[in-house]
Amino acid sequence: MTFDELRSQVKTILQQDTTVDARLTGICELLKKNIPYYDWVGFYFKNGDKEELKLRAFAGEPTDHTIIPFGKGICGQVAVSNANFVVPDVKAQDNYIACSIYVKAEIVVPLFVNGENIGQIDIDSHTADPFTEEDERFLEFVNGEVSKVLR
Repeated sequence: MTFDELRSQVKTILQQDTTVDARLTGICELLKKNIPYYDWVGFYFKNGDKEELKLRAFAGEPTDHTIIPFGKGICGQVAVSNANFVVPDVKAQDNYIACSIYVKAEIVVPLFVNGENIGQIDIDSHTADPFTEEDERFLEFVNGEVSKVLR
């Protein structure tokens, strides 16, 4: 399935009359199922007033990393930087939190509501260096659509 086809599917999922968490999980499952190098897909959100992220929805193997302090790992760094972070080779990163021995690459894109970074989408891949600018633009689109249901 192409990114264009997935865009319409994302919109359809977000229009469903279910809980926000069910829709987030639906997006995670859609992306994991239809993009071969998306082996784990999850949404982390700021955990209240704490300087940490909390896993809210995901598709893939369960992870022990349900809470991530700001600044730690790729997700924690994005919570501080407010910028996309593409990691072609996780072994080359000093500040990386290993979720699985199979993960070779990661992309994290922040999610903004009213200009505030409130969370992120996190993708792990078992393929080395799979992410392109097209992935970044697509995930920015996904987060833009998600932000509309979180306002």
